[in-house]
Amino acid sequence: MKFIEELKWRGMIHDIMPGTDEQLEKEMTTAYVGFDPTADSLHIGHLVSIMILKHFQVAGHKPIALIGGATGMVGDPSGKSEERSLLDEKTLRQNQEGMKKQMQKLLDFDCGENSALLVNNYDWMKDFSFLGFLREVGKHLTVNYMMAKDSVKKRLETGISFTEFSYQLVQGYDFLFLNKNFNCKLQMGGSDQWGNITTGTELIRRMTGGEAYALTCPLITKSDGKKFGKTESGNIWLDPKKSSPYKFFQFWINCSDEDAVKYIKIFTLISREEIEELEKQHYEAPHLRIIQKALAKDITIKVHSEEDYNAAVEASTILFGKGTTETLRNLSEDMLLSVFEGVPQVEISINEIKTGIGIIEMLTEKTNIFATKGEARRMLKDNGVSINKEKVKDTFVVTEKDLLNEKYILAQKGKKNYYLIKTV
Repeated sequence: MKFIEELKWRGMIHDIMPGTDEQLEKEMTTAYVGFDPTADSLHIGHLVSIMILKHFQVAGHKPIALIGGATGMVGDPSGKSEERSLLDEKTLRQNQEGMKKQMQKLLDFDCGENSALLVNNYDWMKDFSFLGFLREVGKHLTVNYMMAKDSVKKRLETGISFTEFSYQLVQGYDFLFLNKNFNCKLQMGGSDQWGNITTGTELIRRMTGGEAYALTCPLITKSDGKKFGKTESGNIWLDPKKSSPYKFFQFWINCSDEDAVKYIKIFTLISREEIEELEKQHYEAPHLRIIQKALAKDITIKVHSEEDYNAAVEASTILFGKGTTETLRNLSEDMLLSVFEGVPQVEISINEIKTGIGIIEMLTEKTNIFATKGEARRMLKDNGVSINKEKVKDTFVVTEKDLLNEKYILAQKGKKNYYLIKTV
């Protein structure tokens, strides 16, 4: 399938400039997508743009990922209701390095002629003087043209600084620079970037008379209308330190059926035939969550690793009663805390554990998991208490050998009430 046909089938095209398809048919084309380095990690919202670059590369074209070291210092007004805070150069460089490592897992930077490139616009903007930029770039576009952009019009009532107003000129110059130096003829991005991208095509047309094209993808939302990628606790990041592989996996496995059918087309390279077969199986037995499982597996392995995926699958069984003590012991501390995020945590002295402590005393006097010893005894007698997923009796003594990651004990009261006991 051709690149444009592929994206259309996957629901990944919002706007496309006339002539783009013909340009891609004519020759191997270079295209870029820009990423603002506002954090030291990409989040799953960035994956849409990365997947467009990936499809572009798979179709035989050359992708450029542009880290906006310069534009990140200015701030893009698109989709923003207020001015964003500006970052210093040191922070931007740190953010760039973090994003670079993640992109290297998702794009092929060593595959010959169409190897991906990573560039930073700070490298060509840093020596530009203010007067030089006004003379070389600013004179080519009218204020009327710039004010007609939606990203500017929406901010005129609340106010927009000259800094953010000029953002489209800086992004437009990026396209011009890449066009001159890398023969880049296409810029891609989210639908909110259409105005900035077409400023670039206009600059290229006016300053060099060259060819330039634009393509945008829809901004992804969830079926309930909420912003994609955001949870109650914030963004889902690609950095395992910011969002554990378990939390990452859970985001995809918990998608609604409607979202999963949409996301598997956008966020994986699974073929049309395979996806249509998965959809068929899914609608025959929706309770098996076949599409969610295929989506979560593909994307967790791609972003993290197969080992992380297997650990996340194993960890997810714990809350549904299928996990074992061995499963718990195999979890890293980060994974354990991710699985039991939101579960009540109580503390107990490590010295109590070292000397050994009776189960009834631990669950009542030391942690208040049970209000009374009588209640604890009754539940223990009825096999209603588990330590680290194993049923225990009222004679059980908790010792150091029961610690998970040398620090935690998982207590379970009944089927659904978990408590994470942390030693201090």
